Amino acid sequence: MRFIILIFYFLFFIGFSQDKNIDLQLGIGAKVPEDAEVFFDGTFAILHEKWTYWRGPRLSATLPIKWKLEKDPIDKGMVLNTYDANATGGKYGAADIVTKKKFKDFRLHIEFFIKNKGGNSGVYLQNRYEIQIKDGDSTKHGIGAIINEKAAPYIYYNGLRKWNSYDIKFRAPRFIDGKISERPRVTIYFNGEKIHENVSIQKVWGGAFSGLDGGNENGFGITPKLGGLKLQSEGHEVLYRNIWIKELNLDLSNVSF
Repeated sequence: MRFIILIFYFLFFIGFSQDKNIDLQLGIGAKVPEDAEVFFDGTFAILHEKWTYWRGPRLSATLPIKWKLEKDPIDKGMVLNTYDANATGGKYGAADIVTKKKFKDFRLHIEFFIKNKGGNSGVYLQNRYEIQIKDGDSTKHGIGAIINEKAAPYIYYNGLRKWNSYDIKFRAPRFIDGKISERPRVTIYFNGEKIHENVSIQKVWGGAFSGLDGGNENGFGITPKLGGLKLQSEGHEVLYRNIWIKELNLDLSNVSF
């Protein structure tokens, strides 16, 4: 009898978790809310309309964007491959792409697929704060990490040659008289599982080649300038699909879903 009760509770909580993810539109295949904007739908048209190369100090790529579209290796449709010859050898900042639109507070959904062992890319919020994508690394520089600040549980990573997803709620830094008064905050779900909740991000890592303000006071000199969503090319083959953003206005500092 006790065994049956345990099975009942297990099924109940599994069902509850699935319902929660549907309600919050989390995880692989999350549908686009009516009030969100799609930033990649598998076409060159949207890539060239809404993205450009980030014009940082290391940029060596030239428009049009050289990232390729290819068939989804698992499902239907076309996906975006981060490989760009200009970034070969891990030259981040040489061929990164960024949305032309800039953001303050927002909710992001993005799905990624790492083809090869050690594959590396990154999702940059406001073109500053990197949420790492790196196979085989469970440290603060590994998969799901708020780069160099907070590691993520590696167990939620689906692994190589499988689709993974980030759902991110981001509150931009606040300023008084041009000086930062509140650090940016982020909550992140990785494949539908919460890995970071209301975490304060301290700085931009990686120097001037990394993103906006990276070369300003060792990354602590954040300015009020808004930035787009940036995707990193490091000469690896990481695929992206189903990218959408819902703009928000977060008065409270708590960014939980």
